[in-house]
Formats: sequence, structure tokens, C-alpha cells
Amino acid sequence: MTTQQMTSYIKQALAEAYPEGEVRAFVRILFEEWLHYSTVDIYLRADCEVPDFVEQKMRRAVERLLAHEPIQHIVGVAHFHGHRFKVDRHTLIPRPETEQLVDMIIDQNPATDLRVLDIGTGSGCIAISLARAMKFAQVTAFDVSQAALDVAAGNASALGAKVKFCLTDILSAKPSDNQFDIIVSNPPYICHSEKSQMESNVLLYEPHTALFVPDDDPLLFYRAIAQYASRALSPKGKLYFEINAAYGNATVQLLKQHAFTDIEIVRDFYGRDRFVSALMV
Repeated sequence: MTTQQMTSYIKQALAEAYPEGEVRAFVRILFEEWLHYSTVDIYLRADCEVPDFVEQKMRRAVERLLAHEPIQHIVGVAHFHGHRFKVDRHTLIPRPETEQLVDMIIDQNPATDLRVLDIGTGSGCIAISLARAMKFAQVTAFDVSQAALDVAAGNASALGAKVKFCLTDILSAKPSDNQFDIIVSNPPYICHSEKSQMESNVLLYEPHTALFVPDDDPLLFYRAIAQYASRALSPKGKLYFEINAAYGNATVQLLKQHAFTDIEIVRDFYGRDRFVSALMV
């Protein structure tokens, strides 16, 4: 089968399941990851034969896409902040919005040797990106899942980032005073009642422990992290959250109760309330 025949097969097979633009993205990703073809190469090499073993992988990929498995799980890689991160069913797939959070932290904290903590690190995308971009930062990352930490540690090694990974449940963690200058977290914040609004590829394949909180306690993790940060942050230390847009104001009030100041809600590039930053007194 030639490149042109394979692209036609993928597009026809997925035409009724996905929008046209998304199908084109799948084609680009599969050829880039498994044949190292650029978008231009796909056209220039239209008559080139696709190796049999790659053809079989692509046919299997189509089957998995039809079952709504994320393309990142199929190829085993997600791109975030200019880096390639291994992902699997134990980790959330990094979202483009979270890159904005990383950029905000980098831009607002130009000092050297800052002590940074990422809570709920998953694939390690936030912690590793900060370790790579900040000047001599001392980065620590917590997660409650050893399987996620194994993935994150592998990503740190592959990207040459120095990060200390710790198996820690933030709901029961005991902080040390003045331990960090920056704490960041993208914790679980989706209420179970919001499941009906979510895509099946997220519901079926991404770890629910990293996604969902009880309907009657949507700020469960924010409260625990605020309590932890109120002791663990140094004076004038900064706290950064990714949030559920429905609970932005409630998150602000929670942080005020824990003596944080200069609290700000920041919108993402879609115009939605997405992040909160705060300063420790």
C-alpha cells in the first residue's frame, strides 16, 4: 500500500466518526511518529510504499480511533511546551491550556534557584517543563500514583530534567515550613455530574482519579493544597492553580480564608476562567 492509498484509507475509515480537520491531524501524527514524515513528505512520497509492519500498525490505529481511544495513547506520545512526553492510561494527556500556566509561571518568576513543587504531576509535563525553562530551579513533584510517577521519571530522564519525584497523597501530606517558593497544581476538578458533557475518549481512557471530584465537594483538592501551601510556601511565595471555570470565585474565597493575597483569576486563550494565582503573606 502506498502513502496515498494509506491516507485515503484512514480518511475514509474515520470520516463518519470524526471531523475532517481532526482526521487530517490523525494522519499527520501517525505518519510523523511511525515514518518520520512531515506533512510535505506525505504529499511528496505519495507513491512510496508503506512498510508492511507500519501498515498493520496504522490499520490497528484506525480500529483504536474508532473505539475513541486518544491518538496520544495510540502513539504513546504527547507534545507539550516544545517537548515530547510519554503518556499512557496512568497519566492525563497534557492539554494546550496548561502550557499557558507553565508560561505564566516562567514569565512571572525570573529569579534563579527557586524551589518549585508540582502537586499531582501525572506525566510530569509541568514539573519537567519548569525544570527545563527556569534558571537552576529545584523542582519537586508529588503524585498519589506510583505508575504515574514511573512515567514522569522516565520523561524527566529522556528530557534531561532534574526533578525529585515523591509518592505523596496531598490529602494527608504534612508540610514543612518555608519549603518552597512556588507551588503549582492542576488537580482533579471535574464534578461527577459533568461527565455527560465530556468526550468518550477522556471518559474511557484517562485516569478518573486524576479527573473527578465529588459533586458535594468540588474544592476538595484546592482546600488540601491551600492548607499545605499556607505552611510550605516561603514568605511571598506563589501558588498557581488550574481550575474549574465554574468554581473560580469559590477558589478565590478559599484562598482568602488561608491568608493568601494578590489573588487573580486568569483566562485561557479560549476566554475561559482557567487559572488562579496567589501570593503568600
